[in-house]
Amino acid sequence: MLDMLVGMVYKSMPGLLRNQKPELATCCFVLKMRGRPLQYLIAFSLLLLCFKACYAEVGCIERERQALLQFKEGVVDESEVLYSWGSGEDKRDCCQWKGVECDNQTGHVIILDLSNQYLGGKIGPSLAELQHLKHFNLGWNDFRGSLPTQLGNLSNLQSLDLSYNRFGGILPAQLGNLSNLKSLDLGHNKRHITCENLDWLSGLPLLTYLDLSGVNLSKAIHWPQAINKMPSLTELHLSFTRLPPIIPTISISYINSSATSLAVLDLSHNDLTSSMYPWLFNFNTSSLVHLDLSYNDLNSIPDAFGNMTTLAYLDLSRNQLQGEIPKTFNISLVDLCLSRNQLHGSIPDAFANMISLESLDLSFNQLEGEMPKSVSDLCNLRRLELSSNNLTGLLEKDFLACSNNTLLVLDLSNNHFRGTLPESIGKLPQLELLDIHSNSLQGMVSANHLFGLYNLWYLDLSLNSLIFNISLDQIPQFQAQALRLASCKLGPHFPNWLLTQKQLSELDVSASGISDVIPNWLWNSIGYLSWLNVSNNHISGTLPNLTSYPPYLRMDMSSNYLEGSIPQSIFNAQWLDLSKNEFSGSISLSCEITNQSSPSLLHLDLSSNRLSGELPQCWDQWKDLLVLNLANNNFSGKLKNSIGLLHQMQTLHLRNNNLTGSLPSSLKNCRDLNLVDLGKNKLSGKLPSWIGGSLSNLIVLNLRSNEFNGSIPLNLCRLRKIQMLDLSSNNLSGMVPKCLKNLTAMAQKGSSIVTYDEFIYNSNKRISYVDNTLVQWKGNELEYSNTLRLIKSIDFSTNKLIGEIPIEVTDLVELVSLNLSRNYLIGPIPATIGQLKLLDFLDLSQNRLQGGIPNSLSQIAGLSVLDLSNNTLSGKIPLGTQLQSFSASTYEGNPGLCGPPLLKRCPEDKDESGEVSFTGLNGKKSDIRDKANAIWFYGNIVLGFIIGFWGVCGTLLLHSSWRYAYFKFLNKIKDRLYLTTTINMNRLRRSFQI
Repeated sequence: MLDMLVGMVYKSMPGLLRNQKPELATCCFVLKMRGRPLQYLIAFSLLLLCFKACYAEVGCIERERQALLQFKEGVVDESEVLYSWGSGEDKRDCCQWKGVECDNQTGHVIILDLSNQYLGGKIGPSLAELQHLKHFNLGWNDFRGSLPTQLGNLSNLQSLDLSYNRFGGILPAQLGNLSNLKSLDLGHNKRHITCENLDWLSGLPLLTYLDLSGVNLSKAIHWPQAINKMPSLTELHLSFTRLPPIIPTISISYINSSATSLAVLDLSHNDLTSSMYPWLFNFNTSSLVHLDLSYNDLNSIPDAFGNMTTLAYLDLSRNQLQGEIPKTFNISLVDLCLSRNQLHGSIPDAFANMISLESLDLSFNQLEGEMPKSVSDLCNLRRLELSSNNLTGLLEKDFLACSNNTLLVLDLSNNHFRGTLPESIGKLPQLELLDIHSNSLQGMVSANHLFGLYNLWYLDLSLNSLIFNISLDQIPQFQAQALRLASCKLGPHFPNWLLTQKQLSELDVSASGISDVIPNWLWNSIGYLSWLNVSNNHISGTLPNLTSYPPYLRMDMSSNYLEGSIPQSIFNAQWLDLSKNEFSGSISLSCEITNQSSPSLLHLDLSSNRLSGELPQCWDQWKDLLVLNLANNNFSGKLKNSIGLLHQMQTLHLRNNNLTGSLPSSLKNCRDLNLVDLGKNKLSGKLPSWIGGSLSNLIVLNLRSNEFNGSIPLNLCRLRKIQMLDLSSNNLSGMVPKCLKNLTAMAQKGSSIVTYDEFIYNSNKRISYVDNTLVQWKGNELEYSNTLRLIKSIDFSTNKLIGEIPIEVTDLVELVSLNLSRNYLIGPIPATIGQLKLLDFLDLSQNRLQGGIPNSLSQIAGLSVLDLSNNTLSGKIPLGTQLQSFSASTYEGNPGLCGPPLLKRCPEDKDESGEVSFTGLNGKKSDIRDKANAIWFYGNIVLGFIIGFWGVCGTLLLHSSWRYAYFKFLNKIKDRLYLTTTINMNRLRRSFQI
């Protein structure tokens, strides 16, 4: 025993000597005492104490300690995580520092783990001194810069994790010197490391785990060959790497390759095509367990996937997959995701054989047919997602019978299921999420359907025709976090069972037939809500001035009958829509908000109310506002300069108020504006020239029905994204700018809608919002939102513009509507007007245009509205089915015009006899004559019916004796017919019996 212990001491000698331990002399003295029996026992005891003291006090190597301190100098440590790292006497042992571990015998640093410590900075070259380092982990921090080449000198390194940082630059090929490396994770760095080839991987024969997700490999054309040369690799992640397509002509060796060992393969979020399949299917089908090919450009699902007998996880979502779902998938699959493709056909019955399946996601495809019976045989199913397809039929009562005790998620939304909601839904005790919105379900929903779902936290039955029939004493067993019941019949009162939901964060009962005031219990629980939607009901009453509305609240109460003033505390919400109600008074109290710690208001819509007074001046407290809609109210006064503090604003609706004054110059600071609608006010002054330069992102600019004067500034031509420009009904003068040809969005294909995402802080969600605006279209004001992208229009009508119509306007070949009417324009209609082949509306009426109508105008086949009236046009109206199809009023007020559809004949159409003959006029007269005859014929029928009906029925109604005689006569006729029929039938029977 003593000999063995002495041997251990001798083995530790080199380390002790290097660290100059004074205990060494004592140990040597004890060793010399081995001989006599009495001294043997004493020596043994002293040796144990000596070994414990010597071994426990082995500290870090001074050289490595200095290397760590140099590394710390380049680290940004705002949270003082590395407080224990220092030069003080009490901090000399670096083995005791946070994140550092040393070898107990030698004192060398072998582990440096500072992952997820909120550190930043750069990695210096000093770490190359840690020659005995085996594990190095800086993952989930904020380190930046390039990876130092000196990392390749850490020859004993077995694992290296620098993931989830901000490293960039060129990946050093010296990493290929780490021959002992087993795990390498450089994934998900935000600054995009670049690597032009992967040849250096051949120097890592022991590597089993490799994650290069996010590294730019777009130039690494031989990446499949490099992967195949890694015989030990079992897990590979190359997502978001811009992998180049596999070149079929390049030979790939599979001898001693990773094809025999790889178990996990992630190639998602690249642009890989189906050309990668031959390489993929050469992997050993008995080893691959997890395969992720989502977010690529694959277009088919080969049957070879069925040969991967060990495959448990397969994700082919978000590709371009077409055709039907194969019936040959491996029956051992546990998780199958084919969502967001273009698959069609029905769900295969062969899925019933996949008895291990726990998750099936076929959502967002074009699948048809009814719910397959194969689904009812999947007894281990935990997630079933079939949303956004074309599935039809009824939901059978036992369609999920086998998975009753396992199913957690059921999503059948956005399909065409009909019939009633089966009560068997209520027999899924583990169900957590139920989403069947946007189907054609109808009938009653009772407590048996839902109230027994103990674990339910998300319920969406919206946009069906379901009627809730739940008594007051029935209480659900679940505590939901989200309830979406839009368009379900819940009213006329707020459902009392909602009172029991103490964890509710989302509530949508819009368009649910509620005719009630908002109950107090809802206001008391509003502090927990992040989304409240009660819009499109018949809710009345006022809003309470609570101490504070939740700072993250998204609230939609639009299209109700709410009244009174708007409480100031409600402006603490993050998203607020109170439009189309009956609110009144001023909103200046909104400036008294004091809760500045909450997220700023993003969306404010108070349009279509009865609000009045001046606009508030405290816009600086809503500096994050994206949408401001105060249209259709009674606001007055001037636009204050403070509105220019809304630097993030993308939409400004102030239409149909009583605003006066000029546009504030500070508005040019709102450079993100996409839509500005200030129409129907009393704004005046000249149009600012800075609109074109500072608001270059405008898609819609509507200033109609104001009092602007002066000329149209040339800088407006810099609005290259503009699709709707309306300056009508002002006092603008001067000429139509020739530079309108620079409005490139009206000259090029493609269009935009005014949309953006709003980030909801507490739920980490982004809500897509599509804006809308009123467009003067064919004499009517129509509201456009998603279809706004179809409208490309210019409206300068009802001004005092002079000069000619610039020919450059006809370069805007994508124009759909052009209105220059009610001005003082002169000269001819541009001869190239026919270039505007997409025109649907053209109004040049009430000007002083001269000359003839260009022949090219007849080439605009889609023109549905044309008005050239009240000008001084002359000559023959060009022949063609298009121009002759309009009524004569289109051309009236032009004394010099002639030809169809006008009755005035053109001189050049006279024949040799001096009679006038119009080509096609006879046919026109014949059509008119036929229409007149048809009108006369049907008119006589109606007149005859009226006279005949009331001549008989009116007489009977007025004379009771006549009425009695008439019905008596009918009774006699009936009796005679019955008697005659009976006699004849008896005669026939007797004749047949004879």
